[in-house]
Amino acid sequence: MKNGKLGLFMVLFVLLSAFSSGEKQEPMQSVVNRGLNRSTEQALLMAKELKNREGRFPKTINKKGELATSDYAWWCSGFFPGELWYLYENHPDKELRAYAEMYTNRLENAKKITYSHDVGFMLNCSFGNGYRLTKNPHYKDVMTTGANSLATRFKEEVGLIRSWDFNKKKWQFPVIIDNMMNLEFFTVVSRLTGNDRFRDMAISHADKTMEHHFRPDYSCYHVVSYDTITGKPHIKQTHQGYADESAWARGQAWALYGFTMMYKETGKKEYLKQANHIARFIMNHPRMPEDKVPYWDFDAPDIPNAPRDASAAAIMASALLDLSQMNPNKFGKSCRMLAEQQLRSLTSPEYLAKKGGNCNFVLLHSTGHFPNNSEVDVPLSYADYYYVEALIRMKKLLNK
Repeated sequence: MKNGKLGLFMVLFVLLSAFSSGEKQEPMQSVVNRGLNRSTEQALLMAKELKNREGRFPKTINKKGELATSDYAWWCSGFFPGELWYLYENHPDKELRAYAEMYTNRLENAKKITYSHDVGFMLNCSFGNGYRLTKNPHYKDVMTTGANSLATRFKEEVGLIRSWDFNKKKWQFPVIIDNMMNLEFFTVVSRLTGNDRFRDMAISHADKTMEHHFRPDYSCYHVVSYDTITGKPHIKQTHQGYADESAWARGQAWALYGFTMMYKETGKKEYLKQANHIARFIMNHPRMPEDKVPYWDFDAPDIPNAPRDASAAAIMASALLDLSQMNPNKFGKSCRMLAEQQLRSLTSPEYLAKKGGNCNFVLLHSTGHFPNNSEVDVPLSYADYYYVEALIRMKKLLNK
């Protein structure tokens, strides 16, 4: 018996020795630096390419393999200027700042938009980061006007911000999980102006979303439509996921980020508890790939051959790094470990574009709207934005 135990011990010792003598992981600081350097190279190339195309912003690559752009009214327009501001924060270079200001200024008319819930994406990523870094008073004025525009979509009787205006025969008051991401804009403007009205709307929206958008396992629906009289849900389904009861990967990422952010902004412990539940659903999911870059939907029928969504991984990584600091325990360490794994994968040759390639976007292999065969296995501007944000957050933690 003793000899058997000794033999087993020796086998384990040899295996562990072989593993420990193997190739070491690249230091995380090196991963972060490499990712930020490549992001800076690509962003400057993109900025120069669109410099003389007045009013245009990078969007994705079209089916012909060409750069597709948008004007300020597209929901993604704020991500590229926001990415430039983050890169300027990392490396305060005059050229980066000049381009950040140029592309931010192209967005100013978005402050008047009342037909979209995405004003927060548009203005907080661009003018919000710009104000944070420069304290330009004009940026604050633009954000305040934009917050008042977004507030027109809040309905007191429902307690939520309306997401979409189309498909009115089916949806009375549709709210998508993505809308959680626009609440930070409200909380920021509340702090800047001292007007609690915006913060109160953000809290109401988060509370109603927490109550009605989630299943018992803390996965979330994409779309919940509310009855405008009772304020209660009458439809729960998806628009961009595989099925109404499936877990659309980017939807889970928006939920994770949204409730992590709302805890940071308000200190309400219910939001931290919700964010932790969502994180556990994601990190323990049996169909999370080994490289931790999720398939476009956790329930896609063709896994493991389903397209990946690098944008979902980038959003998750950024949120998990914040969440790791809110949980000074083993769970917090697990959050950070998953974020590190995701950043290592995204900064590998499999997902990180070569300099001058990928139409000057940073990340490969994102999925926008698979059911509509739109933006499948392409770069996306918001994937790059949240990737750079996650790298900046990781760098700050390493320096700390």
